[in-house]
Amino acid sequence: MPEDGKYAEDGRGGEDGRWSIGQLAERAGVTVKTVRFYSDRGLLPEAARSGGGHRRYGPEALERLRLIRSLRNLDLPVRDVSRVLAQDEAQDEALEDVVESQLRDIGTRLTALRWRQAALRLLRDCPAEERAERLRLVGGLPTPPSTAALARFWRRWLPARLPARVVAAVVEQAVPQLPEDPAPAQVLAFAQLHAFVSGSCFDSGPRPDSGRPEVHLPGKGHRPAVLYEGLPEAFTLASAELRAGRAPRPGEALDCFVAVHAAALNARDTADFRRGLARMLAAETRIDRYWQLAAQVMSPPPGPPEPTPGAADNWLRAALADATGPGRRARGSRGRGQTGA
Repeated sequence: MPEDGKYAEDGRGGEDGRWSIGQLAERAGVTVKTVRFYSDRGLLPEAARSGGGHRRYGPEALERLRLIRSLRNLDLPVRDVSRVLAQDEAQDEALEDVVESQLRDIGTRLTALRWRQAALRLLRDCPAEERAERLRLVGGLPTPPSTAALARFWRRWLPARLPARVVAAVVEQAVPQLPEDPAPAQVLAFAQLHAFVSGSCFDSGPRPDSGRPEVHLPGKGHRPAVLYEGLPEAFTLASAELRAGRAPRPGEALDCFVAVHAAALNARDTADFRRGLARMLAAETRIDRYWQLAAQVMSPPPGPPEPTPGAADNWLRAALADATGPGRRARGSRGRGQTGA
């Protein structure tokens, strides 16, 4: 047995091949308190107890302790370390799951830090007379930023009793994805957008008498689910026109837009229907401010804004108004809109 009761350098323990808690701690380069901490939580296997009741450890405890230290050096919580160690036969799979979870958590924290950095730059670089207002706006944002308030706004705005899948599709399309590394201008736009949907006028949702779309109104036999299921196709076609820089005009996008409204309103796509639809849409309350800010959130400066559903809707409404205006004869759909009852 080595002098002073120390274990041999070949890794064997004392004369019985086992180490005391102090010997194990020295071998692993940790404190006795650390070894006791992991032992008390069942993470280190004890080979036996001495006659005096002291813990004794074998070589497998040293390997386990080294693994624990490696996992903890990656900042894995003790509960995740325990999960990995508990899976003897599936340890690699458990480790992969834990690492993936940690990567997601770190990504979230990094995104929060980047948003905080951009917000600070926004405050640092703005004119002094605007700083207090901008501080109020960015100070109202959750950390990390969340689009939950935007999703709530759309769920309140949509008509009641829409199928859940339709609501989910509308919310997914209407709520902009937040950039992971925003420019200060994007932070400002999102702060303004968050304040817009969180304002007192939207706290309890738009009232039935507050200019809601005709198709939302109950008791008229309209089919809003048909409208919201069909509009994405029209918006996709109009977005292509917007990206190409084309002015509002008749064509496939407008025909699709009108056909969807005709089906939702239980009407036929005729010249008279198009004129009436143009008047109805022109009288509806608009939330253009939402879409302007959403476009700024989605598109970092100085590039052109990415078309939003609101921009596509405006393009289609302008195309319809132009096609049905004074001196113009509206075209009926070439068979696309004959789905109304």
